[in-house]
Amino acid sequence: MNTTQPCMDCPRQCHVVRPLKSDGIGPDLPGYCHSPLQPVLARAALHFWEEPCISGSRGSGTVFFSSCNLRCCFCQNSQISMDGKGIPVTVSRLRAIYHELIAQGAHNINLVTPTPYTRAILESLSEPLPVPVVYNCGGYERVETIRAFEGKVQIYLPDLKYMDSAMAERYSGARDYPDIAASAILAMYEQTGPYVLDDDGMLQKGVVIRHLILPGHVDNTKRVIDWVRDHFEPEQVLFSLMRQYIPCGRASEYPEIDRPLTDEEYDEAEQYLFDSGIEDGFVQEKSSASEGFIPAFDGTGV
Repeated sequence: MNTTQPCMDCPRQCHVVRPLKSDGIGPDLPGYCHSPLQPVLARAALHFWEEPCISGSRGSGTVFFSSCNLRCCFCQNSQISMDGKGIPVTVSRLRAIYHELIAQGAHNINLVTPTPYTRAILESLSEPLPVPVVYNCGGYERVETIRAFEGKVQIYLPDLKYMDSAMAERYSGARDYPDIAASAILAMYEQTGPYVLDDDGMLQKGVVIRHLILPGHVDNTKRVIDWVRDHFEPEQVLFSLMRQYIPCGRASEYPEIDRPLTDEEYDEAEQYLFDSGIEDGFVQEKSSASEGFIPAFDGTGV
């Protein structure tokens, strides 16, 4: 791991030299993500609340990293993405965690918000794992970083949050998000090719594009659906339309999204998806909009 190279791992391109390790994350550390190079983890456990082709019957071996290169005001994981909760680990410990999860029966190793720790994760994956590796991110990625994971990551699970730059700036502090995320997703697909499911319906490689519907912004959702329809043919990628929004994080500071999604909003978005011709993917039940599906970030498995 290069510890002296100024950081350009994500689209923020802060050009700061980050410390190798720290007691955690926080504003005293340089760069947008305020994190060290060595990982800080909040949880590592079997997870059953991903898409069915990821979680399966035995669970996804999910590693939750602290910090993020976005500042989504509504983040359900704000305890770890912005509040600094987490436990520092070495690269060798991170690698050991992968194998512990695999021994528990994990269908895959699912790296949640890995971007701030790109260099350490690349090192941790220097030897292939016997299960697919999932890169689970907010979509705000450099193409160069995605390309660095070729041969190490088999499944990409990016968000495509916005096709509206003003929304991206207001809610996530990233006005360039639409173009950046679109380019990153195309690079992910270039790397994996069309998705492949095994005989049990478990994803072995490919891209699953997630989109969380925000209240009052169904038009943005329609633009996201249009982009996916226009850039991919049937059986190339999977699309996951997410109904699970509840006001979290700093959503109370933004009155227009400080409420759950209405049935009418979801029905309109879902019908637009069905009419779009996109058939490969997933939708969510209303019950998914619950705090009960937010994991306990208590250091389990770390």
